[in-house]
Amino acid sequence: MNQPISYARAPLPDHEQKQAALSYLNEAWAEARHDGVDGDCLAQASLFAALAELVGTYGEDAVAKFVEGFPGRIRNGEFSVGISRQ
Repeated sequence: MNQPISYARAPLPDHEQKQAALSYLNEAWAEARHDGVDGDCLAQASLFAALAELVGTYGEDAVAKFVEGFPGRIRNGEFSVGISRQ
């Protein structure tokens, strides 16, 4: 019985993995919105899933420390889309 040959693919660099992940999430987000899921519900569910993944990987203390910087980053517009920076 012949088995298919599988070639191990080298992992993508970190920045490329993040870009691919964002592309997948944007597609899933668009599909959910098309199906009538509210944007606020999507955002809250996405935050929960992301934080749960981070806690599972790094633990509660590390993630709590990580998110301590969010208020300043949010106020500085790091998460704002479509705002021109000069």
